[in-house]
Amino acid sequence: MQLLSEPVATASLTICRTPSEMQAACRELRASGLTLGLVPTMGALHTGHLSLVAAALAECDAVAASIFVNPTQFGPDEDYESYPRTFDEDCRKLEAAGVRLLFAPSAADMYPPDNTTFVDPGEIGTRLDGASRPGHFRGVATIVSRLFNIIGPDRAYFGQKDAAQVAVLRRMVRDLNLPVSLVVCPIYREPDGLAMSSRNRYLSPEERQRALILSRALAAARHLARHGETSAEALRTTMLTALATEPEVRLDYAAVVDPDTLLPIADTSHGALLAVAAWVGATRLIDNHLLPPR
Repeated sequence: MQLLSEPVATASLTICRTPSEMQAACRELRASGLTLGLVPTMGALHTGHLSLVAAALAECDAVAASIFVNPTQFGPDEDYESYPRTFDEDCRKLEAAGVRLLFAPSAADMYPPDNTTFVDPGEIGTRLDGASRPGHFRGVATIVSRLFNIIGPDRAYFGQKDAAQVAVLRRMVRDLNLPVSLVVCPIYREPDGLAMSSRNRYLSPEERQRALILSRALAAARHLARHGETSAEALRTTMLTALATEPEVRLDYAAVVDPDTLLPIADTSHGALLAVAAWVGATRLIDNHLLPPR
């Protein structure tokens, strides 16, 4: 696909490169009375992303997606430069899935040289992944708020795999009174249980096998909870014991927290988020499971 300054229309997908182009295209959709769903992505699309598109198509008259590798949510030693970029392939997948508009801006368009405005999510942005990746959720909240302002969706679709991100964005939408509904869709997994992620392509075959310990640790805690255990510490110990069986997997965190605040809890009777993050080789992976209230 050519990188043009004018919107590019394929058979059914219009690609907008600048905020003004995307605003105009979305304004035209809304003027015709259509409800608009948004699927924000950083590209390198997999079946999990396309499941979000399917959910949006089931609930909205038209669906827009974005592809933008957001520099402000990467730390100085993280994988911004090497993050997988598969734009042409992504466009084909989105078009085949039924997406109507694609917003694919440059970093310079989203962050002009004199930009000084960011969205700070506060304390919730320092928990779980926010503790390991300082400033990460400031970057996430900033780019998502900008996408919401440019596109003006009725609903925005996110995956449960990024549970901490979901909590941060829900708080942002509530605190800023943003007129958008967040729809959170289930984690999409490989047949062997590995949570789908664009970063999975970094893994060697051996590392991919080791990475299965994340979902196995969650499954062990989930099994215990289904048999009546409500002690958060007991569930966390079960996850830690499972993770220790793969000594080459380096733990970031294993936590049992409130899914809305991301704060640790002692008892899971009212529901809980089981969350893990670990480095498998040089790749940091996350996974989680939501326990319903008993």
